[in-house]
Amino acid sequence: SELLARSLFACGISTVLQTSLGSRLPLVQIPSFEYLVPAMVLSSHLSLGASTNRNGTAVASMCPAPHCAVAGSRVASLREVSGAVLVSGLVQLALGVSGMWGWAARHCGPMVLAPSLSIIGLSAYKEAAFFCSTNWGIALLLVLLAVTFSQHLGSCRLPFCAWPQAQGGSTEPSVPTLRTFSVLLPFAGVCIVCAILSHLHVPWESLDLAVAQLSWANSTFHAPWLRIPYAGEWGWPLLTPRALAVGIAMAIGCSMNSVGCYVLCGRLLQAPRLAPHACNRGLCTVGLGSLLAGLLGSPGGTAASIANACATGLTQAGSRPSVQVSALACVVLGMSPRLAGLLTRIPLVVHGGVLCVTYAVAVGTGISYFQYADIDSGRNIFIVGFAMFMALLVPRWLGAAPAHLATGWVPLDLLFLSLLMVPVFLTGFLSFFLENTVSG
Repeated sequence: SELLARSLFACGISTVLQTSLGSRLPLVQIPSFEYLVPAMVLSSHLSLGASTNRNGTAVASMCPAPHCAVAGSRVASLREVSGAVLVSGLVQLALGVSGMWGWAARHCGPMVLAPSLSIIGLSAYKEAAFFCSTNWGIALLLVLLAVTFSQHLGSCRLPFCAWPQAQGGSTEPSVPTLRTFSVLLPFAGVCIVCAILSHLHVPWESLDLAVAQLSWANSTFHAPWLRIPYAGEWGWPLLTPRALAVGIAMAIGCSMNSVGCYVLCGRLLQAPRLAPHACNRGLCTVGLGSLLAGLLGSPGGTAASIANACATGLTQAGSRPSVQVSALACVVLGMSPRLAGLLTRIPLVVHGGVLCVTYAVAVGTGISYFQYADIDSGRNIFIVGFAMFMALLVPRWLGAAPAHLATGWVPLDLLFLSLLMVPVFLTGFLSFFLENTVSG
């Protein structure tokens, strides 16, 4: 609850900066997968080092006392991850000020955008399947409702939903309500169904033991109602060579994610493509948000939300004031750990259903960019196929055998591992390199 509240507080501040001073697109800032993977790489390395003795053999970490060495090592591990987030914010700020990403975005053609956006959508399929596996029936119900409201009934207008116009006090025709709330209504309805089933003690959720105990281990009943986060409350971030390497990887991956999200949001809202200087401003605000998150001790920085951009495409409600209202809600939740902890009570199957609907839009948006290129060209076919295949292959190989990547210097190992485990980086790098070096 404490970590979630701090993360939400930083995301709310970053969202306000993004919508007012940055790219000015209606995008919510969240901790993305591109922060999660390097953080897990660093945490697994630290936990492996803490669980070995001086001879290099593994030892059991049994510690029944509440304040023991294991708890202290976890706090130190969290501080080092926060240090990596702090470094990522500084690097993103430097990249935005230098204008590097604006230059790179100008050289991203359809053969870069198409595979990159497609992989951004496909990168969440494992998490979506894992969440939906708790109850496929409820997940399919949410997907069915969202598809019906946004597609089949997208033009359905309810007569009592008419908004007054400023000129003359007349009213315009009612808005397509079901499409506008095509994500919120299924989400709320399925949450109500899950609550009713739980109240009736109907066994509807199939979780393994570790996942079933997760929500109880993070119980919200012991968190305070009000606690304003401030820098250094849990100790200042640790800036080590490992944190520096992982922070650079976080910055590169999240910068690619944010630039792709800018393109995705503009495409779904049929807006002009973002100018390079606006892209640079957006990355500067993302860097400021990550800098704040690192100082607050959060294990993840801020980045543009792919799911939010795709939900905007489903609802066609691209309003900056609505996003700023959500930013205010994040700040309020960030100052109340107990209220923020209630978000952990949302069933995993609901998260899975929302991921299935929203990330599918990112895949389709990436495919739509093929219309601007000669897809019959052997050069273009190779660029797309090679970039997407390697982006799915390399993380799978390193996940199965991470020890095969060893250069002899731990920070360099963590840097390569953090980058090569992120499909967005692999697709963006390979497609950008091949597009700008292969003639044709």
